Amino acid sequence: MNLGEMLDEIKRKARKDPELRRMLLAAREQPCSLSAFCAVCRQQGYPVYEMDLIEEAESAYAAMRRSTNGGGENSPLLSGEDDYFEMFFADL
Repeated sequence: MNLGEMLDEIKRKARKDPELRRMLLAAREQPCSLSAFCAVCRQQGYPVYEMDLIEEAESAYAAMRRSTNGGGENSPLLSGEDDYFEMFFADL
C-alpha cells in the first residue's frame, strides 16, 4: 500500500470513528503537528513518517508541474498541491 492509499484509508476510518478523528485533529494542534499526525497514523498501524509525507508531496507536485505547459518555469503555480498534510485535513 502506498502513502496515498494509506492516507485515504485513514480518512475513511476517521470519518466513521469519532475518536480517531478527534485524535487526528488534536495532533494538528500540537507544536510539532506533522510528527504528532504521523505518530497517530503509526498507532493505527500505518507506517507514515514525516519525510515520506514530505517527499511524496514534493514528488507529486513536481510531476504535476512537469505535466503542465511543457513543465518549464512558466508553468502555473499549483497553490497548495504540494502539502499532503494540509490537503488531508481539508478533505477530512
